Amino acid sequence: MGALIWLASYPKSGNTWMRSFLHNLFRNEPKPIDINDITDFCIGDSGAQWFLRRSGGRPVSELTEEEIARLRPLVHGDFTTVFPDSVFVKTHNYFGEWFGFPLHTMDVTAGGIYVLRNPLDVAISVSHHFGETIEEAIDHLANDQMVAGGDESHVLEVHRSWSTHVKSWTEHPSPQLLVMRYEDLLLKPRKHFKQVANFLGLKPSPERLDRAIRNSSFKALKAIEERKGFKERSKKAESFFREGRAEQWREVLTPEQVRRIISDHHEQMERFGYIPEDYRDAVPVADMEGQDAAGVVRG
Repeated sequence: MGALIWLASYPKSGNTWMRSFLHNLFRNEPKPIDINDITDFCIGDSGAQWFLRRSGGRPVSELTEEEIARLRPLVHGDFTTVFPDSVFVKTHNYFGEWFGFPLHTMDVTAGGIYVLRNPLDVAISVSHHFGETIEEAIDHLANDQMVAGGDESHVLEVHRSWSTHVKSWTEHPSPQLLVMRYEDLLLKPRKHFKQVANFLGLKPSPERLDRAIRNSSFKALKAIEERKGFKERSKKAESFFREGRAEQWREVLTPEQVRRIISDHHEQMERFGYIPEDYRDAVPVADMEGQDAAGVVRG
């Protein structure tokens, strides 16, 4: 029986990339592993089959939101039986409670890795993934009541807003939680993926680390999707792996859209160094006065 290690992120922020890196690192194969096999390595916390086992056979589509919330800690306990050692679990849920029940059960948790990404780029990816306009995606990120999913194959996920999601996972630093910026993984992959491996108690050789990074690169993942498809692709999106670059927003968003996102999320953007210098005037004065106390995190 193993304890859970959460691989957490707001949607479209690098969760699949992190899972693929770890899958390739552990398997250590010469060629990239099929991304459609990723569920063999990492459980998705919203999979309906897990809740079906605890619902007395009732389809999850017939369960109330409160019934699902009540079952969740039991399901998390079931996750621990999948592997004898650590069990990796993907989650897009914010870190908190729902109907008074935890969305992540600490009694069976060993730790977690949280990946966050600049919301200016997340908005673009969310737009493509959910089939929304940019304006709708900006509303999506700002909606503090945001939930997603809820069908025969997946139970409802509680995302809340981008800012609430980030704050919930990062406001209380812990040695059991590693926080990684998507942009740092892009800029210095060897440095930061080595940090991920070391956090998990692994000491891979340079060759093994480089192979895992290469086999989970955006180019490699996109090539696999083009050949075989990807079962996690939204039906509303042409592809799951689109571009994967940082600062796409400069080519896509209007100045008004950039200012709106900064206005909605300036506190958490300030903490993680996401406010562009040429848009400093979009930060409310009160927030700028308190930024030293908030602390800025950069890789």
